[in-house]
Amino acid sequence: MSEITRELAKFASETKYEDLPAIVVKETKLVLMEHIGVALAALSTDKGKMMAALGRRYGGPSEASVMGLGDKVSCCTAAMVNGELMIALDYSAIISGGHDGTYVIPPVLATAESVKASGRDLILATAIGLEISSRIARAVGRHNITVEDMQRLKGASRGLTGNAYSNLGAAAGAGRLTGLGEERMLHAMGIAGHLTMVLSYSRWGAGGHHYMAKYGVPGWQSTGAVTAVLLAEMGYTGDTTVLDDPKRGFANFAGYPNYYPELVTQELGRNWIYVQKLHYKPYPCCGAFHSALDCLHNIIGPNNLMPEEIESVKVSAGGMSTDLGSISAAQFNMQYNMAVAAHRITKGVEWVDPGTMKNASILEFMKKVTGQAFPAVGRGVENDPKARPGKAEVVAKGKTFANEVLYRRGDTFTDVAWTEEYAVAKFRHNSERILTKSKVERAVEMLRGLERVEDISRIMREVTL
Repeated sequence: MSEITRELAKFASETKYEDLPAIVVKETKLVLMEHIGVALAALSTDKGKMMAALGRRYGGPSEASVMGLGDKVSCCTAAMVNGELMIALDYSAIISGGHDGTYVIPPVLATAESVKASGRDLILATAIGLEISSRIARAVGRHNITVEDMQRLKGASRGLTGNAYSNLGAAAGAGRLTGLGEERMLHAMGIAGHLTMVLSYSRWGAGGHHYMAKYGVPGWQSTGAVTAVLLAEMGYTGDTTVLDDPKRGFANFAGYPNYYPELVTQELGRNWIYVQKLHYKPYPCCGAFHSALDCLHNIIGPNNLMPEEIESVKVSAGGMSTDLGSISAAQFNMQYNMAVAAHRITKGVEWVDPGTMKNASILEFMKKVTGQAFPAVGRGVENDPKARPGKAEVVAKGKTFANEVLYRRGDTFTDVAWTEEYAVAKFRHNSERILTKSKVERAVEMLRGLERVEDISRIMREVTL
């Protein structure tokens, strides 16, 4: 039997900050800024308020902070609440085919605060956690970074999807912060592999997008990662070959229909894959709409088209939700998001504010929007894993305006990649409802220079009240 789990445990316990390529350090800092910011913005939603209330009820020892709040709770509680805040707006980065950061970062961040880790420690632990999550995601067919990856899955069963695999990365990152050596790290990852969600990610989609238990409740899974590390510290043992058995191991009992174990450790430590297909979200909605939203903006902005002047909008994006019964439904309603964009609503939590969701002009505009499938265009999309083609046609002022894109704005290693300036602007806006301006600016300064921060508790004081 192979020793995949042990190789990952060795990687997690022995990799040093100095081993991180510059691009990994850069993107990890931006990913952390992104997730902290969207968590703050979510506090003004009903879901965010409920989770904050539950966090206070759970309480626990004063170890870690809930984003935006003044009181401290246990690591498990902080990870749970922050995980739910980070997913609430569907505004956090897509990392390996899903919102891996919302499952990996909360346990790592809570643990980092509890042990008074440095900024370098946090960067390293987060990078380790996201890399392991992405590698297992690739092995189960959720993270395609090469043409070969895409070809391998042609005709393969897609099955249910979900981020159960992220829990092993979350435990690895948190375990690195507590100083677990290879053996105890191995047990922590083995325990974490069993303390995962069922693959309810797809069921949430099939169920209509209207309920709050979204994507299998990332915050709940995060408690499993923290628990795994705490147990392993005490000598509790776990499944040390959880990833090694292709027939009865993790992929099988978690429910993934495909597993290519050789991909988990291929070039481990030499080729960091998690940064290779990052998508930082410019819009607070399903990423499947983003290429078409880019096209719509490319049309209405330069041509100064107002909503009342537009007769019809046809985009290359199908609708996934047909109601507006909740902010979750709104995030997956194609017609709604195009209408909001056409009305130039500020990008952020404003897209799902009650006033926006009840805006008569927006609701009427939705009738003008239709979606259609968009076949691969130009330059051979099948040979480019980063391609996310989009198209929009707008009829207005007696003319038809059209635009096409191959990549979504915010995709790494493309000509429309995210920049630090974009990340900072997004963080500032996401934070402004919760934090004072002085706190926002101090947080920005520390997050930009995270590698120089001696104790991340200083940052947490700036992103809480």
